[in-house]
Amino acid sequence: MKGFAMLGPNKTGFIEKEDPKVGSRDALVRLLAVAPCTSDIHTVFEDALGPRENMILGHEACGEIVEVGSEVKDFKVGDRVLIPAITPNWSDVYSQAGYATDSDGMLGGWKFSNIKDGVFSTRIHVNDADGNLALLPKKIDPAEACMLSDMIPTGLHASKMAGVTFGDAVAVIGIGPVGLMALRGAVLH
Repeated sequence: MKGFAMLGPNKTGFIEKEDPKVGSRDALVRLLAVAPCTSDIHTVFEDALGPRENMILGHEACGEIVEVGSEVKDFKVGDRVLIPAITPNWSDVYSQAGYATDSDGMLGGWKFSNIKDGVFSTRIHVNDADGNLALLPKKIDPAEACMLSDMIPTGLHASKMAGVTFGDAVAVIGIGPVGLMALRGAVLH
């Protein structure tokens, strides 16, 4: 597969890697649309996650399944799917306790371009496919649906984690896309 990677600190480029292998509960997905995130910039140019070499970037995507593991029940080859930025190991004790972001350790639920190759490639591995993919209806444009993989849920989750309730006053610092979604989440809460 070909992918756009962090080659090292402050350096990016295209690289070739072998296609990922699919485990019994996993899926291999061909990408249809991806979206960049400021986290990719922070990773490459601000050493936000520590040094990385030859790691494919990106964590916001939609795609089409090209292979599924033997235990995958909810998806089949050819399904169009939304791939969330957070793809926890759902059998991990932290996930089952409600802390999916920290499955397999702190920030371990954020796998793409953090602890494994990201989505800026021709194919990606998705662990625990039945719990980490969502069917994408044919009428939804994959490029538009990419916003549902990270930006929208991050903002909505922020207002939930902050405990925003009826009558609260809320200040959102940094009204970029995620900030706008945090504002919308506050209004909904």
